[in-house]
Amino acid sequence: MASIYHLATLLFLCLIHLSFSELVQEQPLVLKYHNGPLLKGKITVNLIWYGKFTPIQRSIIVDFINSLSSDEATLPSTSSWWKITEKYKGGGSSNLALGKQILFENYPLGKILKNPHLPALASKFNGVNTINIILTDKDVAVEGFCMRCGTHGSIRLGRGPIRGTFIWVGNSETQCPGQCAWPFHQPIYGPQTPPLVAPNGDVGVDGMIINLATLLGNTVTNPFNNGYFQGPANAPLEAVSACTGMFGSGSYPGYPGTLLLEKSTGASYNANGINGRKYLLPAMWDPQTSMCKTLV
Repeated sequence: MASIYHLATLLFLCLIHLSFSELVQEQPLVLKYHNGPLLKGKITVNLIWYGKFTPIQRSIIVDFINSLSSDEATLPSTSSWWKITEKYKGGGSSNLALGKQILFENYPLGKILKNPHLPALASKFNGVNTINIILTDKDVAVEGFCMRCGTHGSIRLGRGPIRGTFIWVGNSETQCPGQCAWPFHQPIYGPQTPPLVAPNGDVGVDGMIINLATLLGNTVTNPFNNGYFQGPANAPLEAVSACTGMFGSGSYPGYPGTLLLEKSTGASYNANGINGRKYLLPAMWDPQTSMCKTLV
């Protein structure tokens, strides 16, 4: 099972170990392909809402998922970011299609979830070429939340060898926002620059978008821990987590880079989505250039 590392710790370690010249000059990065399958073609995305998300919060995330495989938005667009995944082994697109949704507003497993609860919730939906996404609200504690902002893994479908994939992302508005909602919240460590204004006006959900984007990119390029990654399989740097903290050109640890600004709200973003949405998406590793690619 792969996870997003504690962002603030990564930034802090980078500041310790990197010289100034290394901060401003991006170093080549190579993610090795481990000969496993990638997720290609039509991929059904099912949503499992755990907690009392508002309709507006749900629409922000649903619009994001629908934006990934839509060409309706103007550039730089959410879909142009997602098209980077086509450059991974074998080419071909990973077209995400929204499937079923289920709401668990009554917290059937309680408000404190352990790691085994995640694949159990993900198993509510079965199907080949699916990603089941568990989204926990701000009042739900998940084991290891402050050491990771989300995770992805796989579940067996029946008794055979076929597996499906799942993602968990939590709303960090009141839990570890300095780690999981940066740069929309003040970081705990590193440079104490003012936080950016969230493009959808919701620090917790806009932070979830960053982490969900990260995990979706990681999932389709390394669904079963034998795809693209660098380092140990149980703690890998993957397609997007290898580019942690990078959102725009000129970024370095503690500085998200040059971004677009919404004049009416002062919000920072780098991607346009459907229905007039704007999002801030992390850089993704480009296998053609061996560099982290940003939209702006």
